[in-house]
Amino acid sequence: MGILKRAIAKDASVVSCAVDATDIVAEIERIHKTSAVITAGLGRLSIAASMMGYGLKSDGDTVTLRIKGGGPAGMLVAVADSHGNVKSYAENPVVEIPLNDKGKLDVGGAVGNDGTLSVVKDLGLKDPYVGVCPLVSGEIAEDIARYYADSEQTPTVCGLGVLVNPDLSVNVAGGYLIHVLPFADDSVIDIIEKNLAALPPVTKMMSDGMTAEDIALKLLDGLEPNILDENEVFYKCNCSRERTEKILYSLGKDELELIAADNEPITVNCHFCDQKYVFSPEELLSLRK
Repeated sequence: MGILKRAIAKDASVVSCAVDATDIVAEIERIHKTSAVITAGLGRLSIAASMMGYGLKSDGDTVTLRIKGGGPAGMLVAVADSHGNVKSYAENPVVEIPLNDKGKLDVGGAVGNDGTLSVVKDLGLKDPYVGVCPLVSGEIAEDIARYYADSEQTPTVCGLGVLVNPDLSVNVAGGYLIHVLPFADDSVIDIIEKNLAALPPVTKMMSDGMTAEDIALKLLDGLEPNILDENEVFYKCNCSRERTEKILYSLGKDELELIAADNEPITVNCHFCDQKYVFSPEELLSLRK
């Protein structure tokens, strides 16, 4: 379980969001058996998705983040609902590359920066909203901020961090978003910039014992902030046998008959949670009807 908190400035001109996602990223590592750099990269994307999903209005709304930067990690995908629950996967969960020039996990090197970040918001309308922007660095946080600037014209600051232990377990993981609303005056922006200049990295703040609430309020220091709302967030996959049956049904009668003709059971594996669903030839033929 993670903890997500949102804070708002007294004049409502700036909103901050912070999340402790340590348990969520630990679950990602457990399910996908990711190498350290993929745990960091997929963890960052999942943390961003959780905070972005929590900003959606209705229960059925979702946001999907896809990054494909041409690096050895391949495509990274994270999907979050309006409660901030998230699920994710990496095309290549195990990548081993050298540390970057700062001695840190080289997420940008694993993801690559020759590609795009796409954001798909399914808001229950006829067509989903799709925003696409070129990658800045592949380090995720900068790319999220670029998306908001290009596609939503919302000045946004994003910070993301995942600290991985030598045994590949997750030490701490979390992140923050700051949205500056259009009516914010220059003095407010100056205060935010001053706060950010003095702000340690996310993993340093969390390692020092700061909570999501502490971080959300610290981001708005000097603006008389208050906690706006909060929620428990989880790594949560909504796959089921019934949903898998619908996917198989969509293949059509002829394709189901062709698969069943092999007279062998088939296994459908969920990318997000590794759950396996087995269907016998008889069950496939019954779906045909």
